[in-house]
Amino acid sequence: MKKEFNYKIDKIKYKNIDQHNYFVIYGWCYALNHESFTYHVKVNGKEAFFECDAIYRYDILKSEKINDKYLKVGFFIRVDCLEKEVESFELNVNNKNSEMTLVQLNANEIHEIEDNYAIEFNIDSVIHEKEISMITSSGWAYSIDGNPVDICILDKEKEIVESTFRQEMRTDLLSQHYIEEEQRNCGYFISFKNNDKAPYYIQFKSGKDVVVKRLQTTNTSSSSGISRYVRYVNKKNIEKGLAYLKRNGVKKLIQRMHYGTYLGESDYESWLFAQRASAKTLQVQRNTKFQYSPKISILVATFNTKEEYLKEMIDTVVNQSYTNWELCIADGSTNDFVEKYVHEHYADYKDQMKFNKLDQNYGISGNTNKAFEMATGDYITVYDHDDTLELDCFFEIVKSLQEYRYDALYTDEDKLDDSTKMYNDPTLKPDFSEDLLRSHNYITHLFIVSRRIVEQVGYYNSEYDGSQDYDYIFRCIEKANAVYHIPRILYHWRMHPQSTAQNPESKMYCYDAGKRAIEAHYKRVGVDAKVELLPKPLYGMYHTTYSTKENPLVSILIPNYNHKDILKTCIDSLYQVNTYQNFEIVIIENNSTEQEVFDYYETLKKEHDNVQVVTYKGAFNYSKINNFGMKYTKGDYVLLLNNDTEVIAPTALSEMVGCILRPEVGAVGAKLLYADDTVQHAGVVIGFSGYAGHVNHGINKDDYGYMVRARINCNYSAVTAACMMVKKSVFNQVGGFDEQFVVACNDVDLCLKICKENYLIVYNAFALWHHYESKSRGYDDASQEKMWRFNKEVEKFQAKWKDVLENGDPYYNKNWNIKLGAFRLF
Repeated sequence: MKKEFNYKIDKIKYKNIDQHNYFVIYGWCYALNHESFTYHVKVNGKEAFFECDAIYRYDILKSEKINDKYLKVGFFIRVDCLEKEVESFELNVNNKNSEMTLVQLNANEIHEIEDNYAIEFNIDSVIHEKEISMITSSGWAYSIDGNPVDICILDKEKEIVESTFRQEMRTDLLSQHYIEEEQRNCGYFISFKNNDKAPYYIQFKSGKDVVVKRLQTTNTSSSSGISRYVRYVNKKNIEKGLAYLKRNGVKKLIQRMHYGTYLGESDYESWLFAQRASAKTLQVQRNTKFQYSPKISILVATFNTKEEYLKEMIDTVVNQSYTNWELCIADGSTNDFVEKYVHEHYADYKDQMKFNKLDQNYGISGNTNKAFEMATGDYITVYDHDDTLELDCFFEIVKSLQEYRYDALYTDEDKLDDSTKMYNDPTLKPDFSEDLLRSHNYITHLFIVSRRIVEQVGYYNSEYDGSQDYDYIFRCIEKANAVYHIPRILYHWRMHPQSTAQNPESKMYCYDAGKRAIEAHYKRVGVDAKVELLPKPLYGMYHTTYSTKENPLVSILIPNYNHKDILKTCIDSLYQVNTYQNFEIVIIENNSTEQEVFDYYETLKKEHDNVQVVTYKGAFNYSKINNFGMKYTKGDYVLLLNNDTEVIAPTALSEMVGCILRPEVGAVGAKLLYADDTVQHAGVVIGFSGYAGHVNHGINKDDYGYMVRARINCNYSAVTAACMMVKKSVFNQVGGFDEQFVVACNDVDLCLKICKENYLIVYNAFALWHHYESKSRGYDDASQEKMWRFNKEVEKFQAKWKDVLENGDPYYNKNWNIKLGAFRLF
């Protein structure tokens, strides 16, 4: 018999717990003749109901040389069994020509795959760090009944071993259908001291279920730093790494290890298609009845639009899964093609499509405003005539409005290359970031506004043609009750030779209009600032310098221990490089033993009348030391500064002062570089390894970072206190540093407390410093004792900020796979 299907079963399990039993099957299958087919399941010889999710598997499309890049060959099948005793199971596939059995199990074979635990888990890695005699295991575990899972380490006597434990978000498992949304924080890291060669065990316990597995070391590291990467090492990645090394050299390979890499077109498309709503999901959405079902008006200004673009643009509106919409087209074309095409091909939608053939071309703003005049919807959005939408776009918008009626919303977007017909360059945006918007129009598409706001602010202003949407976004957001971000790629911006998306230099007037839009925004909201358009190649990016004419006193707080030369480098730069002069320096002396340091203190006090030295005599505790020193500061603004820093940009301090003077800002961070001018700090994101991590770490000074965020001002949930300016009033309002955090977590904790009081944390990319990290105290992972202390402090942090860790960092898009490093999808 001729083979009609190719397939593979990756995993099958029979779960049998508490009078609830079901099969789960993961795998892939496709018909060799590319015809459609269906799955069928039999339990005990009878047809059984089952749920099947189609999964996009780019790896299979590539390995099987399947040309249909949209085909979802993967599947996840769940079969709930009505009978408690299951004697046989079959999974079949058939089309009109043939049938094939993919799985056939008898009673004995079912028993072999039977699992009677509510606990699901996997041990991803067990790493032995020889230098510090510690073992760390990572993986994931959850209970399908929703109960918490306790994880601990047992010795050979099955006694509990002292360990440190922290959770981790596992968005990678979500995308693979292994877990549900509520289980995304199921990852774990557990570390313990390895004192002998005896076996160790890991125990998972939930309710009455207890599972114990022996730990088998998967990696042995002679350097603790290596352990951060070993879990990602496999044959495929090694081959990729060698190819990259050959093409780009050692330096670029090391940089890529630090920072990750942006995805190529085919890689990104595989991710996009995996996220895309399936036909089944779209049908469920069409049948969904919302309590609040607003009409969405989508506005398009057409001008001599190509038939291909016009059709795709309109089709992705009329086929939306949410149907309460109207499409308002204002056509300024020099011919009647668009008008005829719309009337001929979309007559069935005449009640939802409004068309106005304009008597002339009024320009982009004027034409769009004619579409605005037609709109009757509760929410209004503007759509370019050559772009496309995902078919669940309107559904996701309306779903977001059920609990709160946001005045403004925006989505993620990417670009559709018209020459290759491939999607690329995803813009996975943060939640609303005021400073990022003032640095460039990161919102762009799709921006949705309530009619109430549009009636207040008016339509597009032709004075800003080229950046008319930027000006409009500012005016809307200034009046909005809140701005909501939908973290889904729902808009595709087409790139072709005439589009700004592909040829930035084609429309330089756009960037000048953008500068004027920001300036107009500042004038309306009463902000004294200067706006500068950044030079090529950073067209469309802007640098705002906020006024410091109040010239407030800034207190610079520097803890110090020994190392006179390090401290001198820092202080010399404040006097010799820095141009902001109204400052005082408060040095907090902590247990120095070198006489030359004390001699240097005396020299400083003689040479400068704005230096004082105060002594903290207790054991090192970063939080206590800075809380102590804060009492001696006279300024309303305090720069928390490590002694191993050095001013690079003369305006670094004034940049930070300008930001901190804004009433909505609670703290400002700087861009810190290592001695080799690679990035040490350019913002902190909550969630990495269940705690937090620096993003853009290790890239070159002039590298953009994702969305150019390493080069422009934006907001983060935290910045490092190695160089952080705070309002003293806000510092006191939140209780200063939490003194339970001795070495680690203290600055991130402080920033989160500031955020909780609704102040912004600003990363200022133009406040440039060197940071010769940890020269004075040493790295936190240099010994077992320090690693242990760090892990314990992370445990405390997780307990304190459980809600933030569970919900995810608002300034970091939830689609990034936080397990893999900064700005990585997979």
